[in-house]
Amino acid sequence: MTVVYVGLGSNLGDRRAHLDAAVRELKAARVSRYLETPALLAPGDTVAQPAYLNAVAELHTDLEPQALLSRLREIEQAEGRPAQRARWQARTLDLDVLLYGDRVIDTPNLKVPHPAMHERRFVLEPLAELAPELVHPVLKKSVAELLAQL
Repeated sequence: MTVVYVGLGSNLGDRRAHLDAAVRELKAARVSRYLETPALLAPGDTVAQPAYLNAVAELHTDLEPQALLSRLREIEQAEGRPAQRARWQARTLDLDVLLYGDRVIDTPNLKVPHPAMHERRFVLEPLAELAPELVHPVLKKSVAELLAQL
């Protein structure tokens, strides 16, 4: 079993219900509190989106990374997110693999650790609730240290 951390976000529809459904489907071992945060603007965009509800879930899985990614996409689609998705678009559900054990993965469709996680308070705050001493496998700093740098 591998310990995996998945970022959850929703800013359309019943945000709490979308996150709750994802937590159930993922059979999460633990989940952080839900945190409301403003949406990030797309580069060059001036129109604000609705606020997000964000969380981090801890999973224990036997799925390989690509199989897990496929499962996350299935859950997103079941919650109303289109299979063809525009980047930076409002969404019913967004699920991102943040960390997959201590592995570093760099494929065209999956990059782990998540390349922007260390820059995002809405990821680090809930992750720090679950695993503040967890060390980022590339930056070699704990989640608590990364959060303190923001």
